[in-house]
Amino acid sequence: MQYLEMETTLGNTIFAANEDAEPHGLAGIWFDNQRHFNGVQAGWQRSDSALLQDAAQQLQAYLAGDLAEFKLPLAPQGTAFQHNVWQALQQIPYGATCTYGELAERMQQPKAVRAVAVAIGRNPLTIVIPCHRVVGSNGKLTGYAGGLERKAWLLALEGSTANFKLTAEA
Repeated sequence: MQYLEMETTLGNTIFAANEDAEPHGLAGIWFDNQRHFNGVQAGWQRSDSALLQDAAQQLQAYLAGDLAEFKLPLAPQGTAFQHNVWQALQQIPYGATCTYGELAERMQQPKAVRAVAVAIGRNPLTIVIPCHRVVGSNGKLTGYAGGLERKAWLLALEGSTANFKLTAEA
């Protein structure tokens, strides 16, 4: 795994790519101290590869309000169910939100709300796979592995019309 670290508006950000094995692509984007991220792993190699540079440039453009859709090869690691959830997240348009229940319904698994929420929390490609666009059923911000302040900032950046508050549910 190759990685690149850079400072962004939202703090130190780590990009990881799997360029030497299949599937080839961006495997992760995390913030320092993000829940479910154990930091740079032994054996990872610092790199300025074209893929990592492109991911960093696209993220900077997004954070500046100049990019609404990422165009990157993605290779997150997870279970088949997690991949299905992450695919469904990518269907939520820029500036829109949905609830965990709505996402489970879209996946035709309305009873799997908790499992959907767990898979969202394990999303390794923060922002690129837009888990920040999922809110609680009451419109409040709920768990975001990168922190609720970042989630609120991202939704505000996108001009979301969601009625959310930082007095969030756990």
